[in-house]
Formats: sequence, C-alpha cells, structure tokens
Amino acid sequence: MALPAHIVHDVDESPAGPGVGAFFDVDGTLIAGFSAVAFLRDRLFSGRMTPRDVVDTLLNGLRFQLGRVGFSGLIAATAAWLRDVPEQELEELAERIFARAIAAAIYPESRGLVQAHRRRGHTLALVSSATRYQIEPLARELAIPHVLCTKLEVENGRLTGRHVWPTCYGGGKALAARALAREHGIQLRQSYFYTDSDEDLPLLEIVGRARPTNPNRRLAAIAARRGWPVHRFTGRGRPSFVELVRSSLAIASIVPAFAVGAIPGVLNRSRRDMVNLAITAWGELGTALAGVHLAVRGEEHLWSHRPAVFVFNHQSAVDTILLCKLLRRDIVAVAKREVRRNPLFGPAFALAGTVFIDRFDRQRAIEALRPAIAALRAGTSLVIAPEGTRSATARLGPFKKGAFHMAMAARVPIVPIVFRNALDALPKHGLVIRPATVEIVVHPPIPTTDWTPDTLEERVADVRRLFVDTLEG
Repeated sequence: MALPAHIVHDVDESPAGPGVGAFFDVDGTLIAGFSAVAFLRDRLFSGRMTPRDVVDTLLNGLRFQLGRVGFSGLIAATAAWLRDVPEQELEELAERIFARAIAAAIYPESRGLVQAHRRRGHTLALVSSATRYQIEPLARELAIPHVLCTKLEVENGRLTGRHVWPTCYGGGKALAARALAREHGIQLRQSYFYTDSDEDLPLLEIVGRARPTNPNRRLAAIAARRGWPVHRFTGRGRPSFVELVRSSLAIASIVPAFAVGAIPGVLNRSRRDMVNLAITAWGELGTALAGVHLAVRGEEHLWSHRPAVFVFNHQSAVDTILLCKLLRRDIVAVAKREVRRNPLFGPAFALAGTVFIDRFDRQRAIEALRPAIAALRAGTSLVIAPEGTRSATARLGPFKKGAFHMAMAARVPIVPIVFRNALDALPKHGLVIRPATVEIVVHPPIPTTDWTPDTLEERVADVRRLFVDTLEG
C-alpha cells in the first residue's frame, strides 16, 4: 500500500544507516487487534480451557484493567497455564495461529512503513509485551531481525510456568531498547518508535522521533500537547459500512456481468462472446465498486503473444477479479474442485468454461486438464496459479509443474503475472475487500518450444525465481 506522503517524506528524509533505530510495537500498531486474543480463541475452541480457566482469564484481565494487579502478575498467571508444555509444541502452534489469524491482521500501511525504514538501512526491532511465540512469526514475515519481548522460562525444552524478569512492558520496553542500542550502536535520539498505547510513554520519551500510531485516547492527548506526529491506519480492523457495501456490490456484480454477456451470446449464438463480455464487465465493475485500482508494469506483455499460459502468485480471493480486468477475453481458468460447490461463483465459473481439478487426486487432475490443453491449441489462453492455493502472506509457495507441462505440450509461452500486494485489498480468510492500489508486474512471455521433460524442473525453478525477485524488488 502506498503510504501517505507525509509518512514517506518523514522516513525518506531521515538519516540513513543502522545507527537509526525503528522500533515497532505490535498489537494495535503493526496489526489490528491483539495477538493474545487469537491464542486464547484457539485454546478455548480446542477444548484446552476448562470453565474455571475461562473465569480466571476474565478475572485476571479485569484486575489488570482496574490496576489491582500489574503486568508481571498478569503474565505470571498466563505462564502458569503453560507449565510443562513442550516449547516446540508452542512454536508450532504459534506458526499455525499466525497463518490462520494474525497474518490477515497486519496493517498494509505498517508493512509499507517497515519497508520504508529498511530502504534507509535502519535497524529494525519489534518491542512488545507479548511473548516471542506470539510475535516471532510476524517478525519473520516482515523481515525484522530483532525481537524485544517478554520471556517465559524454559528448562529442558519445557516451559516452567514462570516468566523472566523484567517483563517488556512500560519501562521494561525502554530498558530493552537501551540495551539493543548499546549493543548495536543505535542513536536513540535519532530513532523512531511506533506505538498505539500511552503505557509505552517511557520509550516514547527517550527516542528522538516518537510516532504515536493508531493511538488510544490518552496517547492522542499526550501527542497533541507534545507536538508528536500521529499516524492512523485503516487498512485493517473493523470495516466501515461503506466498505461492507462496496465489497458486497463488487462480489455480486458477477451476476449483472453475466447477464450483460448473455445478450451478445444469444444474438451471436456464441458462448465465447458471452464469456468474453462477462469477464470484461466483471473485471471493470468489480474493481470499480470495491475501490481497487491496478498499477500495472509491463501491461503490453498481456497481449504480445496469445495464446499463452498466464501464471500468477495466488495471494487473495480478489485475484479472480483482478485477472478478469487484466486478461479480459479468450481465457480459461483452472480452479480447485471445491470452488464448483460455491453457490454464486460455482455456476458462473462453470459457465465460463473453468477447468475444476481435484488437488488430491493427481490422475484425475491430469485427466481434467486435457480440455485445457485442447483449448490452448485452439487459441484460448489458460490462467493458473502454480502454487495451487492461496498464501496467508506475501511469501511465495512451491510451484507445481502442471501449468508448465501444459504450456510445453501446447508449445505456447508462459507469461508470469506477479501480484505484489493483492493482500492489501483482501487477505486470506478476509471477508471484506478494502480499497487499495494493487501493484502488478507482467513479465515478457517465456518461450517453451525448446523445453524438454529433462529440463522442466530447472525451467520451473527459473520462473519461480523470477517471481521471488520481483516480490523482493
């Protein structure tokens, strides 16, 4: 997501190099909501919490909010629940919860902010009262090398039920930041700290560039008195009524799009005419209604050589609308069999000639793809995600070889389409499309006429490397 001009200017004009620190709080700052809630929800729905545990959790939270118990007391109660749990089990659970819940809560604006600091060569650090199990997957996703957090005691690979003093809360965050600064030569008076909470005032006061981000009421008042710039991000969290309406209209516009397409289809007795107009109409209507704009580099490669096999990295459910707007006509898509059962999209996609495959039955999938190869040879292009499924993050998954086999069999080129930030519009498990500008890079067609089965694996690796380099560039 493009950052507001004042934020970009602020970071771009700052001193470059690792002597400048960029410290980020997590809950409410980098992500919408609280990471602990995702862990508690998993614990509750998995049946690992007894009714007594639920009551204790609510009471401990209430006592903390009322000031009757400090953060150390709250974390002590949490640590006690985890006594004798293998650390590896908690790490594996953390990865699952991150992919299922937390990844979708990352503010696109925060992701862009981290990238802006990385371009300046600043030293990046998460500083959070949460434990490493809650935030390390996030640090890896955002490529933030330093994690300052509350630590739980581990002995012989198992949690002891105790925490390590001091906790990384309030003044503890300032202590942790000072220690990192001494170790890495960070000049705190040149550094940034982004947080939503007034509880982080001790660290805000020792950095030269305090940046309240989505601040609570008290921090917003403090920021106003002290003249600190305030950032507010809206790319995640509770959607507005307008966003709900726009998203619903964008999805439902597939119906009028096919209704319009039916007119030339009937008049010309041509299913292809119907599908082409429906695809074009839905791409235009869907993106306009949702407020999604496309910034395309290399658009000429979409038309320079057809038929072709268009391969894309599958980040979001909104990819379908984006592809309709990009490709417009004479295409057949490949989708997982489960889509066929969707009451809205299943019939529409089937009418458009989509090839549905069973991802778990290789032989049946190969049989299902034979009509797609025939369509390629007859002049209709194919669009397919070689990853096979959507990713919860921008990280690219392994490529399957099916798309490349088909291109080679039909002797047509591969055209790579790289979605750099479709997740900004709609992350995996998201339900509402957010207004966004999606950056897309279309690479030149890659001929397959000289490909052979012996070199296919190497060719696929080359194409995947092109995607990786584009995403990282």
